[in-house]
Amino acid sequence: MLVDSVIYDKNTLEFVTVTLEFCALMETASQHTLYSFTDKAVKITPLLYLKATLLPDVEAPDEDHEPEHFITENTYEAIRYHIANLLGEYDSFLETFHPDISYSDTPIAATISENLADVYQDLGDFAALFRRENEEVMKQALYMCRENFRAYWGQKLLNALKALHAVRFNEALSSAEDGFLTEEDIE
Repeated sequence: MLVDSVIYDKNTLEFVTVTLEFCALMETASQHTLYSFTDKAVKITPLLYLKATLLPDVEAPDEDHEPEHFITENTYEAIRYHIANLLGEYDSFLETFHPDISYSDTPIAATISENLADVYQDLGDFAALFRRENEEVMKQALYMCRENFRAYWGQKLLNALKALHAVRFNEALSSAEDGFLTEEDIE
């Protein structure tokens, strides 16, 4: 059996690795302090964006077969809730790239938690499909992930990163944590 070079491409494997790290961070948000979560998030999100831009081209799969979804609405809501709870008053930010912004006289609010949960939903499904180790399913998952990155979650990731940056480097929060990572935060 020939190994599909797109699936086992170096850039694909690095993307899968970063995806798993991102998903793990989202799944364990409730176990972090505000500082440790935002510190890790501002490091993993740009790396995830970079790795997504380096994914190899994949041929479109048969249109009649929709990939399976694993991230349920309950899982999505749990992730969103834990992140929102952790961020508290820092969760909301003004959305600048909303499609309706040019028609609005008032700012449009968004939340870091919803943006990250949206990204998690796509990447969680991608990771679950990739774990199946079925090359056709893996190729389809890679194709869908790449397309969804371009059309949807890439911008969500960048929106969240901009807001996370403001939280992470907030003077009041940084000085409260002394700006130093503890050994627990480094793990």
